[in-house]
Amino acid sequence: MEHKNSSFVKWSLVIGIVIVMNLFFNYAISLVYKAPNYQDYYRQEQVVPSIDTKEECIAVGGQWNEQLVPKSSEPVTVRAGYCDPNYTKQQQYETAMKDYNKVVFLALVVLGVISLVGGTLLAHIVLSLAFSWGGVLSLFIASVRYWSDANNILKVLILAVALGSLIWVAIKKFA
Repeated sequence: MEHKNSSFVKWSLVIGIVIVMNLFFNYAISLVYKAPNYQDYYRQEQVVPSIDTKEECIAVGGQWNEQLVPKSSEPVTVRAGYCDPNYTKQQQYETAMKDYNKVVFLALVVLGVISLVGGTLLAHIVLSLAFSWGGVLSLFIASVRYWSDANNILKVLILAVALGSLIWVAIKKFA
């Protein structure tokens, strides 16, 4: 029974260290490098004016969406449209978030690789396992965060770095 308790405690510590390590990585990054604030791009006005023309819409940085609308009293359609006044602001916010996610991705990859390397160098079995798994989780979190923004070449590079790191750890630790 003592062996089962020892194994349970060991794996509990490993899982705890992996989770807390990655929480630490993410919160430390958020303290050092602030995410774009949604409110900086989308300020809520107390009075929202009606935007009825293409020119008014473009003047506020909006996107005019034309549509043909049937006139209720006649069998004729008229040109009308509506404005998305936040179009330009949304584009700016999305660009800022993509840039932010790229920096966070790079930081998490570096921290993940450092953790993997640390896991191979540590002689203590619990710390070695925790740092190795913590590094793997950091690489996973980094990839998931940035995957939709990365282009195909970068995706292949991400996977190559992750695979190479894991193979290197396997060789160092078990060869």
